[in-house]
Amino acid sequence: MHIDIPELCLVMLVGATGSGKSTFARKHFLPTEVVSSDFCRAALADDENDQSVTNHAFELMRLMVSKRLKLGRLTVVDATNVQPASRKGWIELAKEHNVFCVAIVFDLPEKVMMERHAQRTDRHFGEHVIRNQRNDLGRSFRGLEREGCRFVHVFKRAEQVDEASVGRTRLWTNLRAEKGPFDIVGDIHGCMDELVQLTQKLGYEATHGEHGWQVRHPDGRRLVFVGDLVDRGPDSPAVVHFVQSVVSSGAGFCVAGNHDVKLARALMGKDVKVTYGLERSLEQLEGAASDAKHNIAQFLDGLVSHYVMDDGKLVVAHAGLSEELQGRSSARVRTFAMYGETTGETDEFGLPVRYNWAQSYRGKAMVVYGHTPVPEAEWLNNTICLDTGCVFGGKLTALRYPEKELVSVPAAREYYAPVKPLVIAAPQMSAQLAADDMLDFADVSGKRYIKTEVFGTVQVREENAAAALEVMSRFAANPRWLIYLPPTMSPSETSSEPNLLEHPVEALAYYRKSGVTRVVCEEKHMGSRAVVIVCKNADVALRRFGVADEGIGVVYTRTGRSFFPDKAVEQSLLSLVAGAVEQAGLWEELSTDWLCLDCELMPWSAKAIELIRTQYAPVAVSGAATLAGLQELLGQAQEQGRTFDALQGSTTERLQSVRQYRDAYGRYCWDVVGLSDIRLAPFHLLAAEGRTFVDRTHDWHMSMLGKLAAAQPSLIVATPYRVVNLEDKADCAGAIDWWKALTDKGGEGMVVKPLDYIARGRKGLLQPAIKCRGPEYLRIIYGPEYLRSTNLERLRERGVAAKRSLALKEFALGVESLSRFIRKEPLRSVHECTFGVLALESEPIDPRL
Repeated sequence: MHIDIPELCLVMLVGATGSGKSTFARKHFLPTEVVSSDFCRAALADDENDQSVTNHAFELMRLMVSKRLKLGRLTVVDATNVQPASRKGWIELAKEHNVFCVAIVFDLPEKVMMERHAQRTDRHFGEHVIRNQRNDLGRSFRGLEREGCRFVHVFKRAEQVDEASVGRTRLWTNLRAEKGPFDIVGDIHGCMDELVQLTQKLGYEATHGEHGWQVRHPDGRRLVFVGDLVDRGPDSPAVVHFVQSVVSSGAGFCVAGNHDVKLARALMGKDVKVTYGLERSLEQLEGAASDAKHNIAQFLDGLVSHYVMDDGKLVVAHAGLSEELQGRSSARVRTFAMYGETTGETDEFGLPVRYNWAQSYRGKAMVVYGHTPVPEAEWLNNTICLDTGCVFGGKLTALRYPEKELVSVPAAREYYAPVKPLVIAAPQMSAQLAADDMLDFADVSGKRYIKTEVFGTVQVREENAAAALEVMSRFAANPRWLIYLPPTMSPSETSSEPNLLEHPVEALAYYRKSGVTRVVCEEKHMGSRAVVIVCKNADVALRRFGVADEGIGVVYTRTGRSFFPDKAVEQSLLSLVAGAVEQAGLWEELSTDWLCLDCELMPWSAKAIELIRTQYAPVAVSGAATLAGLQELLGQAQEQGRTFDALQGSTTERLQSVRQYRDAYGRYCWDVVGLSDIRLAPFHLLAAEGRTFVDRTHDWHMSMLGKLAAAQPSLIVATPYRVVNLEDKADCAGAIDWWKALTDKGGEGMVVKPLDYIARGRKGLLQPAIKCRGPEYLRIIYGPEYLRSTNLERLRERGVAAKRSLALKEFALGVESLSRFIRKEPLRSVHECTFGVLALESEPIDPRL
């Protein structure tokens, strides 16, 4: 005897003790798939026969079964289940999780079970128990289908059990093995001419012959229809014949629409209301032969509720489908897939008010659907509605998958007057931006694993996520702007050069050893890291970022805070940047109306300047005053004939260190009276509409940004740089001499980067940049006397491994957040990465590195 069961279902074993249920389960199912009452009793009481814990055991069983079904795992319930009351809970649980319940009944002769019981030494109860259980089974198992079991299989003899085989049937909705590429077509509603035009525009060859349509694509693409093939339009029968030919030939797939099912019921003689365009389909079929009508009815009635495709990455359903219903089989699933969810109310046009399930969708699968006409197909939380109202005079739309490209043809005319007007005016912002009006705590809190394209998975600890949330919620700029946060940067390994802590030799050696042949050396500016987002105008800021009444962009720090409390100053600066972009011709060259730049803003921000003046400066001033006073006393003592040569020399040396410290911090501050005192040095052109620029080399970035500096030299500074061939000793020596010249003049130093923005070595992703700071700048970081021999030796023991690990993770998250924004993913998906960068910044790593 062979039994076929659905690949996802609840299998309920039904039979008295000794009927062989557990042996059957061990033979045909994985141990992890079977949840037995005996196991649960043993798990709780260390004895599977301890009846005193039976109630607790069944509570545990229910929890385990529920969790497995929720996760989409076939589950076998191994208990007697001989009474309707004992089965009721399992059947309800299957319905709750929208899976079929399958009953396998062991209705064996009483004699067989008594003989087996007599041979067992682990059961201590009388034969009357088996007899009672068998009687309960005999009175009720014939009503299993009425109780709610979709499939019932009955064993009458022990030989049947021994010889049985179990197969697993793929669910009708399971097309996970079909990976595409696909062209998914929205609601057609009898618009045959537009359907042919659209398929031709998509590149299909469609010819109509004696035996129907022949449809093929030269690249092997296939069509997927979201349903509602019929009603309202001029030629519903022709559309059905076309789609039927596509499906039967293997050139495509189709799911059921509510209009399709209603027409099928009408053709089969069922009682339906002839409304909402059904009358036109019936009129068009009025003269058709009964066989033709029957053929159409059979095809439409056989359409499934939805398809799960491409390993679960794609779901196609007529009215959409929430995550917990995808890949499931129940009346609730079919109803949702064809009609969506309604509130039970009607609007002013008499149409049902629907829940906007897509607005709260958080599933991983892309859901493509139709049903509710929209002026334009728009992405919302990885879902898209393709019903663009062709039959109402709109257009017929298809989605290329996986490319996510939309292709449309306009309707020839309005074929059917809509009950509710189809609004044509485009909204000011996308549906996705309108929905992203509030951050959800659950999307950024707790321990997280963030998948990135360039680094794999980045783990964020719960306590670090909490720190990031504190920063973002209390101090950040408008979160809609925060599409990127810059990564931290590692210094070079500790130098062995005398009286130096950092030197370019180590940075160049790191990349050379990793297989990089060319690097870019850039001057490191004495400023603060700033992200600049500039839009062509305020309309772009609203349309692309969802930000209203905040001007044409923003300037924020590497922790997401606004640089300028005075928005007027910020907008004035951005106007100059936008003017430079216009003058340089970058709007047209890059085909964009916004840019995201990674920059240095000089001088240090007001807060940093205040920090230097109130903390660093007093150290230098008071230290210098103290040492100067001591030196004066020593001079007076020397005049009186007393000498303290050792102390005199030490005091002079230390006084010189403090003065150098004071001079060092002074180079990083100047008075800012107005915008003319501010300088902006961009060094990465991060992103524009439709793309990021992480695939371009660093010299390309510097060249493009140099155009901005040329257009607006009073504000924008072109960063000096040079490309260095690591295989050329003279070239490397020249780079080192350049660093020395920069630092001798009091410059901060330079940054060494691989020529490629994203570089990989023999062991994986390489550092995106390594900073080599000069000795005078490091005086600010490590204190006025850091170069004293005892201090320098201690500092040489610093390690950079943790800092470098952090830099790689933050770099990967930054690239990922930009990529997600460009793909127009929900803001929560972008913020997952920016929150990740903020969270990693709270790792306990020496901030001086």
